[in-house]
Amino acid sequence: MAMLKSTQVYKEVNGCSIKADVFLPPTENPPVVLYFHGGALISGSRRYLPGYQARRLNQAGMAVVSFDYRLAPETKLEEIISDIQDAIGWARGEGASIFHYDGGRMAAMGSSAGGYLSLLTGTLDVKPNAIVSFYGYGDILGDWYTRPSDFYCNKMPLISKEAAESSVGGREKSSGGNRRYTFYFYCRQQGTWPEAVSGCDPVREREKLLRYCPVHNIGADYPPALLLHGDQDTDVPYEQSVQMHAALEQHGIESQLVTVKGAGHGFDGDGKDPEVKQVFEGVVNFLQAHI
Repeated sequence: MAMLKSTQVYKEVNGCSIKADVFLPPTENPPVVLYFHGGALISGSRRYLPGYQARRLNQAGMAVVSFDYRLAPETKLEEIISDIQDAIGWARGEGASIFHYDGGRMAAMGSSAGGYLSLLTGTLDVKPNAIVSFYGYGDILGDWYTRPSDFYCNKMPLISKEAAESSVGGREKSSGGNRRYTFYFYCRQQGTWPEAVSGCDPVREREKLLRYCPVHNIGADYPPALLLHGDQDTDVPYEQSVQMHAALEQHGIESQLVTVKGAGHGFDGDGKDPEVKQVFEGVVNFLQAHI
């Protein structure tokens, strides 16, 4: 069983205390996995980390730190990325000093928007040793995000701008509940997510937004990456992981793509499912080989 060792405030900014949960194995000086949660950058919290994943990683001798970060649209993407950079800095420095894991042996892992942020860490100055992305995305300027989504337009009632805006707003926050997804669904129906979370127009300020697309910023020192995606994902297209995998291979970066047949978004949530358990064993093996 994963033991929550401590909850720490790793950053305070604009009156917002941003927290991290630390899970430690019984081994000494273990490597560490940094987990970034999903929620479209708009909702969610560090508690989105599936318990079975923390337990299995601890059993395999790895520490796990699950991070909050400030949420959009109150906080824009550039500042969210600064939270991720500060999370890495804290994990390598103060966190490693407090909890005695090896801050020099580090992986980034996340699902959906957290998968995107994990992929983005490979483009930062201080990078992890490996990246695991569950149904993440490398391109926030593709049609899937900048045009209305057929799925969200056809499978749910149209959301008004007023309803969307009333579900968010106010002071900056680093965790949020399901009500905030109203804003996300509205953005998907309108094709406005990139502008809503970044504050940048994807046409007039395309060059600025390209900096936030991992698939367009792969350098020679990009870490080895494991991409996992269900081929029936109706939220983040499976093609996003296919595209990222191809780009990594084109740049000579070690990349593995695991296609989960028939699986949709969030397939890794059920740790009791035999196929999910088998898939996650592959994650454990990948991490053990690279950190």
